[in-house]
Amino acid sequence: MSLFKARDWWSTVLGENEEFDQGCLCLADVDNSGNGQDKIIVGSFTGYLRIFSPHSVKAGDGPQADDLLLEVHLRDPVLQVEVGKFVSGTEMLHLAVLHARKLCVYSVSGTLGNVDHGNQYQIKLMYEHHLQRTACNMTYGPFGGIKGRDLICIQSMDGMLMVFEQESYAFGRFLPGSLLPGPLAYSARTDSFITVSSCRQVESYKYQVLAFATDADKKQETEQQKLGSGKRLVVDWTLNIGEQALDICIIPFNQSASSVFVLGERNFFCLKDNGQIRFMKKLDCSPSCFLPYCSVSEGTVNTLIGNHDHMLHVYQDVTLKWATQLPHVPVAVRVGCLHDLKGVIVTLSDDGHLQCSYLGTDPSLFQAPKVESRELNYDELDVELKELQRIIKDVKSQGVWPMTEREDDLKVSAVVSSSLDSVSQATNVEVGADSVPSITVKITLQNRVVLQKVKLSLYVQPPLVSTCDQFTFDFAVPDMTSVVAFSVYLKRSYLPSELEGNVVVSYSKPTGIPRVIQCKFRLPLKLICLPGQPSKTASHKLTIDTNKPPVSLPGLFPDFANQSDDDQVNVMGFRLLGGSRVTLLASRTSQRYRIQSEQFEDLWLITNELILRLQEYFEKQGIKDFACSFSGCIPLQEYFELIDHHFELRINGEKLEELLSERAVQFRAIQRRLLTRFRDKTPAPLQHLDTLLDGTYKQVMALADAVEENQERLLQSSAGLRSATHLLILLVRLWQKLSADQTAILEAAFLPLQEDMQGLGWEETVDAAIAHLLKTCLSKSSKEQALNLNSQLSIPKDTSRLKKHITLLCDRLAKGGRLCLSTDAAAPQAMVMPGGCTPIPESDLDERSLEESAELFTNHKHLIAETPVPEVAALQGVLE
Repeated sequence: MSLFKARDWWSTVLGENEEFDQGCLCLADVDNSGNGQDKIIVGSFTGYLRIFSPHSVKAGDGPQADDLLLEVHLRDPVLQVEVGKFVSGTEMLHLAVLHARKLCVYSVSGTLGNVDHGNQYQIKLMYEHHLQRTACNMTYGPFGGIKGRDLICIQSMDGMLMVFEQESYAFGRFLPGSLLPGPLAYSARTDSFITVSSCRQVESYKYQVLAFATDADKKQETEQQKLGSGKRLVVDWTLNIGEQALDICIIPFNQSASSVFVLGERNFFCLKDNGQIRFMKKLDCSPSCFLPYCSVSEGTVNTLIGNHDHMLHVYQDVTLKWATQLPHVPVAVRVGCLHDLKGVIVTLSDDGHLQCSYLGTDPSLFQAPKVESRELNYDELDVELKELQRIIKDVKSQGVWPMTEREDDLKVSAVVSSSLDSVSQATNVEVGADSVPSITVKITLQNRVVLQKVKLSLYVQPPLVSTCDQFTFDFAVPDMTSVVAFSVYLKRSYLPSELEGNVVVSYSKPTGIPRVIQCKFRLPLKLICLPGQPSKTASHKLTIDTNKPPVSLPGLFPDFANQSDDDQVNVMGFRLLGGSRVTLLASRTSQRYRIQSEQFEDLWLITNELILRLQEYFEKQGIKDFACSFSGCIPLQEYFELIDHHFELRINGEKLEELLSERAVQFRAIQRRLLTRFRDKTPAPLQHLDTLLDGTYKQVMALADAVEENQERLLQSSAGLRSATHLLILLVRLWQKLSADQTAILEAAFLPLQEDMQGLGWEETVDAAIAHLLKTCLSKSSKEQALNLNSQLSIPKDTSRLKKHITLLCDRLAKGGRLCLSTDAAAPQAMVMPGGCTPIPESDLDERSLEESAELFTNHKHLIAETPVPEVAALQGVLE
């Protein structure tokens, strides 16, 4: 048997279909026998009260009948059982049973049997209190330093503490700001009640403060305490633990010190009397119950912590001393003395498994048999060794290790329909007067083995949306095929930054190992734009050079060709959904294409689609050396305008949210004052508080609408900035002929995965990434590499630093800088200019690099018209 399993001393199952919780178990000498032997008291939510005095049983035998001393049905659910000095005039122990609307105190007594039936036990009701509020839990102790008896404090579900001085009701107090009740404990050394509020903070209240505060019969009366009528209930100390608490226990070290133990959902805390943390322990598993007790080592405390993995851990402060396995998940754990056996661990599960166990071990009587010795044949072993060495040598000579072919457990494929839906599936669109089309995408899944928890998630770039973005499957049989279909359409009146969609399928193998598969698909351009008339003028223009003769645009874009304009084979117009127009021109005499539009970010999708279709066209022709290039100026000025607009919307959003928070605070303050006026027995004039409340309400609603509108504009600006960033990366790649790895580094720096959040946005993230590139692979000297970057990102005051870094990045790429992730390539080296020119030494550029770079990359507002090349006249003549 395993060394790390709890040794079963005695166990039983309580009733059928009964439920239990952490307050349903208690160990004490409840019958006042005086022999120091504890009894096990268990109450259930079905109303049964049982008292056990277990005896040790032999292996294989069940519990004996005389182990159960008493079983009685109390009719009401038992929330908690406690044993203490609850009856006046005597120091005998009595049993307190807490029901939802009643507190009962019983005396337990036994009578010696004269026949074989054994001893008889019975309970007698001493007194009971009917509660006006639904109870949650209770605690007891010598409140106020009283000697020889215990008082009881009950916490209701609405946060009221009700104190009972044995047979009489003392007072009731509402805890300030209480929303949900938490665990409750009493510290005798400090005479304080300690609980954990719904604000996830530990709070301590002095008993004297509770006793002298204003009596509260209604929860609303606590508002009067805040206004000065009576003594206000003030918390002694608080500590924010950041999570809900499962239980609280207080262990005294000696007369001068005690510790408060709090079991959270993920952590275990030990606090001093004044609320300071002695230590805390992060738990690996989700806990279910705990029990601290004094250790044999001076100054330390042992703690039993049960978790939902059927384990019971023993900690000495924060050190794990022992781990034992239980047959059930414990919801309550106690330690007691049963029949002269000290330190018995008693655990109770939520379905009634009651077990008494210990952490000892049983000696193993098994002895391994002796192995018969035999002589070894060294000649045969030598032949076998040479054969194995030959096999290893043959495998190494192949150059690669042979890989066993493995079929995928799940195959995922996506097919986009070749035509738009005949009946559009678009709903609740905001694109204006245009009819919004939709297109169907089919996802096929084929499994090879049985799979569990198969879930498909779909993501498309906003403002594209799908009719359904999540699917679940049940592959209970191998070799199944499932097909799902959904439609994608444009919901808003601006363009997405990409036309690619991503399908992610997560599943678990039969062994329980999770797996994830991704599948990408590309949506057609006709989903977001329509054929349109070419435009003669445009504010933003780009020219793409190629090394092959120009291709007929109607043949390249057959889905946008207009049959009435067959003579215009070198010009094509696109009208994007939402109103913007883009014109595409092909030169008749040179190998150039020009894209122009009124908005800079709208150039991206058409430019990218042009390059993709050109590559596909020449691949079909069998031409493999086709290449595109860009020889103009990088349009940084237009890009910087989009950055400034995006940053301005972020700043406006923060200002609006701050103003909305101020108005909300003002609105709540006016509400409180009005409520006080309405409750006052003597009517008083409102002093225009109602008018002020109405005006503040209108301001709150107007600010909330402004926040939503700004958020929508920020989403649109983010999509435009992302499109412009894609275009900038494409132009830099064509300009410097970057490899795929270098382009991936550039995309990782300019296109972070996260969206704009309240604490972290695009500007500071990209600025940190570009600054890292400038100080590593694009650094001028080792001195720059030694500079440390700020590890804390925060929203900047303006975008000037970001724009300088982007300009400097393009400047160093123009001088031959190379993007890489290895540290060796980041060392300073002599860079070579394109065309074989030697660059000016970097030391001469320290003062003017940014200024010259700004001139180099920003003077390009109309780069086609200002460039004196012969092809310009031909390009302009196409539209005339």
